[in-house]
Amino acid sequence: MHKNTICLWYDKDAEAAANFYASVFPDSAVTGVHKAPADFPGGKAGQVLTVEFTVLGIPCLGLNGGDVFKQTEAFSFQIMTEDQEETDRYWDAIVGNGGKESECGWCKDKWGLSWQITPRVLTEAMAQGGDVAQRAFAAMMTMQKIDVAKIEAAVRGD
Repeated sequence: MHKNTICLWYDKDAEAAANFYASVFPDSAVTGVHKAPADFPGGKAGQVLTVEFTVLGIPCLGLNGGDVFKQTEAFSFQIMTEDQEETDRYWDAIVGNGGKESECGWCKDKWGLSWQITPRVLTEAMAQGGDVAQRAFAAMMTMQKIDVAKIEAAVRGD
């Protein structure tokens, strides 16, 4: 296990979530599935308790802890995309697998985990500051999934 690992709380579907993430994102894999050695508050001995996985190379641990805690927008994965095709692919995978669209490039997967699918052109425009950032920000505020062409137009001042 890595020295620093993101631990994500799931009701009971950590393995399904990890397998989904591994199927969608490159440099992602399920690296371990561990069953509970005894009964625990969220389940029984022999059930999957934790799942080790990576998302785009980031080490994670999925914990099947029961329905005590829920995911919130206070934690999200921000996925940098290079173009509209990549943006669409990740967005559509998450939303199309029981997820939900939100605003400004955010969506939630069916387990309630938040994702920011963020084209590089948007972050670069925001980093420029000034009028470019203001125009890109204003364009983004009207979107759910980010439209790369509209952000590029805003950057140009079109």
